[in-house]
Amino acid sequence: MAGGGRVCRLRSTTHAARRPLIFVLCEKGGVHGVAAALGFPVQEARHCPRTHIAFFCPSHSVPTPTFASFDRSFSDPPSLPPPQVSRASPVCICTAFSTTLFSLKPTTMEALLNLPQGDSVFAEYVWIDGYGKLRSKGRTLTKSILGKAPSDLPKWNYDGSSTSQAPGSDSEVILRPQAIFKDPFRTGDNILVMCDTYTPAGEPLPTNSRFSCAKVQEAAKDEEPWFGLEQEYFLTNLKTGRPLGFPDEGEPEAQKWYYCGVGAKYIFGRQIVEAHWRACIYAGIQISGVNGEVACGQWEFQVGPVTGVSQGDQMWMARYILERIAETQGVGVDYSAKPVKGDWNGSGCHTNFSTAAMRAPGGYEGAIIPALERLALKHELHIKNYGDNSERLTGKHETASIDKFTWGPADRGASCRVGHDTVNEGCGYLEDRRPSGDVDSYVVTKLLTSTCCDIPLE
Repeated sequence: MAGGGRVCRLRSTTHAARRPLIFVLCEKGGVHGVAAALGFPVQEARHCPRTHIAFFCPSHSVPTPTFASFDRSFSDPPSLPPPQVSRASPVCICTAFSTTLFSLKPTTMEALLNLPQGDSVFAEYVWIDGYGKLRSKGRTLTKSILGKAPSDLPKWNYDGSSTSQAPGSDSEVILRPQAIFKDPFRTGDNILVMCDTYTPAGEPLPTNSRFSCAKVQEAAKDEEPWFGLEQEYFLTNLKTGRPLGFPDEGEPEAQKWYYCGVGAKYIFGRQIVEAHWRACIYAGIQISGVNGEVACGQWEFQVGPVTGVSQGDQMWMARYILERIAETQGVGVDYSAKPVKGDWNGSGCHTNFSTAAMRAPGGYEGAIIPALERLALKHELHIKNYGDNSERLTGKHETASIDKFTWGPADRGASCRVGHDTVNEGCGYLEDRRPSGDVDSYVVTKLLTSTCCDIPLE
């Protein structure tokens, strides 16, 4: 509490309008803090520098206080009876306080969260559970880990029976740190750690999609695969389960003004989007942009270009940061492919891909078109692993049919799109528009690399 305070004896006497006049022994400048601790807006306050005796008058009649309200503000004195209060005549709001001095507790959560942490580093270990969702827990490390590689951080474990990744009879799952990011929530030297998951014997879990992705990316490293992922999502009202901007019943104005829109009539949740953008930059994620999307309450952020398995690390951590920010606002994040039925766009995770050969002169004819031809041959494999797109890939709302592979220049209704710049310049990249919004970024980048670079999957 600003100014601090110690209470010796707290009494009151009658004041104008039958409001109590309260006397408190406190440190200099602490009178307003004591008033706030007791929950009283201050109308008058006086303080004597010599004796540190202060008195103040609440600006309203005092409701019946409870012992808990005092317990919030003061250290627990021994054998302290509850305050005796008469609602009809609030002359004495508190009696029989111990004469032993005791310190006030901090009055806000912010004071506790800003306490110094010495030489400690807080590390939040983040992983993907058996449902394809994110989990995390924190541990205390020392500053000796700063500047170290992820492999130098200690392994950890958790109860896999609570995350659908292990039976209760043998529930331990091992976390291996794989990527380190600055923590935008705790700031300072604190870190976020992206991990993957293993059995105690060292075998990757079946849900550890990073392990197989890393192997494919290592095999393709000489081809220098680059990725840029466009993550679409809805911000949702947790009470109604509907996107922000949707009424409790019925629907908002039809799709027209929301895409890259401006104004409170059409845009909902911008502060969360802006905070997420800055937090990703702070964390070291290569977030390249944000925009409002086609549907009401729908947004997009892009991560890339990023090489190899790092694309998956960064996308998953960007999702984690978004969900943590939305959590502070009591807002949900929905990445699913078709959260709103009817004439509304779904959410995808369009994936832009290129290799060194595609980016080189002549890459359009020499590398991009051959890659598209290979993607056509493995369309079924990709669809099977690109999330549940049964209601999204219908040939409507800027999508292709789920049953047939198509591609074309600047065609947002195709399975894969090639930009006009790529066609005109003869080199560049392709965009796979099939992945759903909740696709596993390790899986989509692994499959694109495997198919386009002709690297066998194990």
